[in-house]
Amino acid sequence: MAIQILKAEVNLMENLKVECSSRGFSFRLDQSEEGGGDNTAMCPGEALLSSLGGCKCMVARMLSKSSKISLENLRIELEADFDPDGFTGKSKVAKIGLSRIVTRYFIKANNTEEEMRQFIERIESTCPIKDTIENPPEMNYEVTIE
Repeated sequence: MAIQILKAEVNLMENLKVECSSRGFSFRLDQSEEGGGDNTAMCPGEALLSSLGGCKCMVARMLSKSSKISLENLRIELEADFDPDGFTGKSKVAKIGLSRIVTRYFIKANNTEEEMRQFIERIESTCPIKDTIENPPEMNYEVTIE
């Protein structure tokens, strides 16, 4: 299969709000009031966790058929550690981004515990967003002064 190109556009609005769009779909991001925002939407870190969890759910659905898992229900909770002192420069030792992410699976299926453990391991090893976080892609940027 050929390489697919994914695109997104993000526009800064008032205060810290941003509008994110891709393929005709859109959502907004903001910061909490404590973070200087207006608390009108999730923050980028929460959106990242949601993207990771959403990807794992989709992978689970796709793999359930080939794995003969009778998936009845799946809920994923994600939690991350973030020290704002790294981002704000208050600490030179604190990490700027997330330092730990935990995924909790709540799953209902008519399979054995061993089958479910193997199924979760497959999800964890084939989730594209997880792979992107664990094995960062080459990152470049371009600037246009308007």
